[in-house]
Amino acid sequence: MSVSADALRTHLDYTIWASRRLLQAAAQLSYEELNRDFGTADRSVLGALTHVSRADQTWLARITGNPNPPSLAETNLVALQTEWPALHDRWKGWALGLTDQTALAEIVYQDLKGRTWKQPLWQLVLHVVNHGTHHRGQVSGFLRAMGHAPPPLDLVFYYRESMGAA
Repeated sequence: MSVSADALRTHLDYTIWASRRLLQAAAQLSYEELNRDFGTADRSVLGALTHVSRADQTWLARITGNPNPPSLAETNLVALQTEWPALHDRWKGWALGLTDQTALAEIVYQDLKGRTWKQPLWQLVLHVVNHGTHHRGQVSGFLRAMGHAPPPLDLVFYYRESMGAA
């Protein structure tokens, strides 16, 4: 199985769209709400969003062959609002060069434990999208638990908004 370059670009656009919407929702929270500990691995809205942004950064570095990606300078909302959109722009720029053939390319990378892996590029891109979806779902749950309605983030809403589906 493989996925076309166009499908990968569309799904990257989706994950960027959804992350930006959730980042806008997070900007409406108080400091206390943004940092409220929900007892999960990433603890809070800010923690989960920071985790996703750092993972996005790590995966882009891996697929472009940069073993030492720069990291977010700080863990705060202002840094996320500045640095994450810039990272999204780098993802979009990278994706412009994707072809159906390069989507099949085997990427060799090391995980955070130093283990070496080899997988097709298309699998890694879809992992980035899926990973972001998982954690955005957590943040949406955090927002609901605090009495806030999260923005619609489902893929179908992205399709409707960006592609003019009826």
